[in-house]
Amino acid sequence: QVQVVESGGGLVQAGGSLRLSCAASGTISSIGDMYWYRQAPGKQRELVAVITSGGSTNYATSMKGRLTISRDNAKNTVYLQMNSLKTEDTAVYYCNARLMASGSRFYSDYWGQGTQVTVSS
Repeated sequence: QVQVVESGGGLVQAGGSLRLSCAASGTISSIGDMYWYRQAPGKQRELVAVITSGGSTNYATSMKGRLTISRDNAKNTVYLQMNSLKTEDTAVYYCNARLMASGSRFYSDYWGQGTQVTVSS
């Protein structure tokens, strides 16, 4: 069984920083691309950042320059460093890992439960 668990959310003042972590655990054969999404109240979930299995990265235009996504393949973990946070960054942040579970021949998407990020003015 595979689990994806986020951590690191919390309350921070505008201009501050947070580092989110997302760890995949269980019987995993391979992990491909890993993603961070966010969903603000009353809005659709949106893609924030992606890191490929090869380490290439891409970011949402609205947050480019303020984010760094990285991964530690030995720990099956992806990180999201967020700087210069704004009140509009308040949202639940979700991790998505595209991975192949042991015994499977296909990659599937696994989601975490989300971690709340609240930015106060």
